Amino acid sequence: MQATQARKKDTREKIELGGLIAKAGLRYEKRALLLGMLIDARQRIAGNDNERTRLIKIGEQAFGRDPA
Repeated sequence: MQATQARKKDTREKIELGGLIAKAGLRYEKRALLLGMLIDARQRIAGNDNERTRLIKIGEQAFGRDPA
């Protein structure tokens, strides 16, 4: 039972992450590009609170434009 719940949770998280890619307008980009962008972003925010804060604000603004 716990394994089933864990798989469902994992699946839900992956679906949500895919939704973020689509929301960012990157749905049709190559997977290698997407992975490269994410790795680059991870490296840029490591220990850089200003960059982290800047990117959070961009994301929050994008979520704020979601239709109700």
